[in-house]
Amino acid sequence: MSDQSHHHPPLAAEPPPDCPRCQKPLPLCVCDSVIPLESRLGLLILQHPQEQDRALGTARLAAQHFKNAVVKVGLSWPSLAKALGRPVADPARWAILYLGSAKAAELDPESEVMALTRKGEMAENQRAILKSIEGVILLDGTWSQAKALWWRNPWMLKCQRVILGPRRPSRYGHLRREPRRDGLSTIEAAGLLMAALERRPEIATTLDASFERMLARYREVEKAHPELTPRPKPRKPDWRSRKRRV
Repeated sequence: MSDQSHHHPPLAAEPPPDCPRCQKPLPLCVCDSVIPLESRLGLLILQHPQEQDRALGTARLAAQHFKNAVVKVGLSWPSLAKALGRPVADPARWAILYLGSAKAAELDPESEVMALTRKGEMAENQRAILKSIEGVILLDGTWSQAKALWWRNPWMLKCQRVILGPRRPSRYGHLRREPRRDGLSTIEAAGLLMAALERRPEIATTLDASFERMLARYREVEKAHPELTPRPKPRKPDWRSRKRRV
């Protein structure tokens, strides 16, 4: 009998494991350099289930800087308290980064954080409103995914709407194009918002530095292991399909 040995193609290399904290492939992880910060404010990041840009996502990296930060993945929660996992005395004392058409640069070019009325206008008593904030809510995903989270969670209407007027565009640069100039990564938005509300610029400095390290690591890995760093598609606002959402 002839020896008919079967030649199998070589097995593809096993993908590296993911970090349990940031959930990125380990070569992209910068968790060991995270500096924990003391913070008066709570932080809640709600992530759309389809926001799966693990290579460039920043939600979990941002949350690691704060002891009282919560990241939840899903589409809807019955209330702010359910999303947070603890009681909330007054949802109006939680600020949500609002996705409407109002732009801080047009309302007040000097302000990096601005409280809005329900009509999308600049609220009176800015200092008093912002001083009373106890926590911050960020919606993590593409523009249309964040809009879906907003429409599926009516309790967000009880929260104080705020917008940002960043002094510079996102550090993502060409890696991920935002549909608006004032669009920031989740970690940049968290840093800017919490630093302004607590009047502690070092919060923004620390989170921005983490983001810079993450982007530097991404670029290093992109050269050696491009399979771990797929470039996301350009982020375009999608006005049509949102109308069909339930």
